Amino acid sequence: MDVKTTFLNCNIDETIYMVHPENFVSKEYKFIVCKLKKSIYGLKQASHQWYHKFHQVITSHGFKANVVDNCVCHKFSGSKYIFLVLYVDDILLASSDTCLLHETKRFLTKNFKMKDLGEASFVLGILKLLQKNYINKVLDRFNMKDSKPRNTSIAKGDKFSLE
Repeated sequence: MDVKTTFLNCNIDETIYMVHPENFVSKEYKFIVCKLKKSIYGLKQASHQWYHKFHQVITSHGFKANVVDNCVCHKFSGSKYIFLVLYVDDILLASSDTCLLHETKRFLTKNFKMKDLGEASFVLGILKLLQKNYINKVLDRFNMKDSKPRNTSIAKGDKFSLE
């Protein structure tokens, strides 16, 4: 999903004055400034304000930030779960339940101007990469074509969640 006009969604928590853009006002008023009421593109605080606004909204919907990366959030509802990854104005959602996924999309669309980009196949300028052919070649090379998948534990010390 893509958030439209990302940085324009936020209020600012300090007093900021801005010089008018060139040719915006007549030359006789060239020393007049304007006081910003909302965040704008190019403002140093814009991305920080956006993150806090987004975090407030999603935590109100039951999401919790990951202990390692605050831009990765999760929500558990019984045996159902959904993960949300925020990268500036791009949101990647992954869920075990279609209804939970659609509910989250509706919630986000209600709170922000959004564009649903559909199933993720091109994220952050990276094409979807599949390792299937490579894995099959490696298994074939080492005569392991008939091996069966097994669950393996995560290396001790890796933290993805406190839960």
